Amino acid sequence: MNTSTKPLLTVFMLVKSLPAWLDLPPDARQNALQKHVLPLLERHREQVSLRLFDVEFYAARVTDVWMWEATSHQAYERLIEALRDTPFWDRYFQIVEILPGVQANHIGDNAALAA
Repeated sequence: MNTSTKPLLTVFMLVKSLPAWLDLPPDARQNALQKHVLPLLERHREQVSLRLFDVEFYAARVTDVWMWEATSHQAYERLIEALRDTPFWDRYFQIVEILPGVQANHIGDNAALAA
């Protein structure tokens, strides 16, 4: 996604890695990412971005959080529809929960909270 474009929607996707993913050697995991996920991100890069977070050190229910930022609901939906056609959806990872949201504005500039 273009870094100058403010996302309209942020989605936190809580996922749990499945044995099919864990059984792959590291190079095969990288190949799977390059084959299935990177082309989707490239196709939608002006509208959707993805950040990956490991949480298995601190949580038992999920192993990862995928944070999607999108410039529109439609752009996010198109990317997720395509992702569902890959092994990353329910073969390599169980999608445990999807939490869509928008950045809170009721306190004013959120950047001021970080200072």
